[in-house]
Amino acid sequence: MRVTDGLRPARSSSGEPHPRVHSHAFGQDVKRPGESRTLIVIALTATMMVVEIAAGIVYGSMALLADGLHMSSHAVALSINAFAYVYARRHAHDARFSFGTGKVNTLGGYTGAVLLAGFALAMAVESINRLINPVPIAFNQAIFVAVLGLVVNGISVLILGHEHHHAHAHDHDHDHDHDHDHDHDHDHGHHPEPHDHNLISAYLHVLADALTSLLAIFALLAAKYFGFVWADPLMGIVGAILVARWSFGLLHSTSTILLDRQAPEDLRETIRQSLERESGTRVVDLHVWAIGPRMYSAAVSLVAMEPHAPDDYKRLIPADLGIVHAVVEVHRAD
Repeated sequence: MRVTDGLRPARSSSGEPHPRVHSHAFGQDVKRPGESRTLIVIALTATMMVVEIAAGIVYGSMALLADGLHMSSHAVALSINAFAYVYARRHAHDARFSFGTGKVNTLGGYTGAVLLAGFALAMAVESINRLINPVPIAFNQAIFVAVLGLVVNGISVLILGHEHHHAHAHDHDHDHDHDHDHDHDHDHGHHPEPHDHNLISAYLHVLADALTSLLAIFALLAAKYFGFVWADPLMGIVGAILVARWSFGLLHSTSTILLDRQAPEDLRETIRQSLERESGTRVVDLHVWAIGPRMYSAAVSLVAMEPHAPDDYKRLIPADLGIVHAVVEVHRAD
């Protein structure tokens, strides 16, 4: 039986290979575009937060003060996303992380999804309370706050949305050579795969803010000019439902990666078919799981009538599948 992890060992000054010396950074030490975009949005959000809180205190406006405190919660959430980027990059070469820090990105997205769920719940509770116990609304101030918030959040959505919708244009480096004699700057669009969940989380936070501001504007105008005071809390409930749906979707996609769920069936089947093209070869065990954005690890056990070196089988795996770490175990068929 022969086993290899698919990594070409480094060589010493004498030319002899060092056993098991390789990097598991998988490009996580490279600064991602989403990191800079998130920092810009944090600066915008924090500035807007300070302005609204200060104005609310000076002018005695509860609407301004409440929206400023609301913005502070999103500034905290975005700061968690930024921390995940920095932590993953700075610890990319830390040997304590068996498969690198790619999942820190996913963990940041999961944390953001939990905060989104809490935000949706708070929106729903407060909206129901306003339906039962209506309160006087300072329409002019509230509309001003909503419009200002919509402008700031709209800019933030544009900043994050460009990278969110072009997540396939990644440029991370692979720190090791896993014996594929192909270029790895490619688009993995053939198969479903994990994206930058940290960026998606930040994007959904500012999108949720923009949505609530937009719904608030419609509701406040309806209440001011048509007397539909109930429209304001009703729009709050509608916004809470939409935000909750986004949150649950992100929770599902991130939790499956954190729990090492098997990669999509079509990706695994492509690997199986690629290996079994070799005459007399059969894959008897295959595990493929995500270890970061567009990055997978694979553990393969196969039997062959005429076994070859594990590296030979590893080269049969298509390079555009995003397999950055592979372990191949070869058995001779009885």
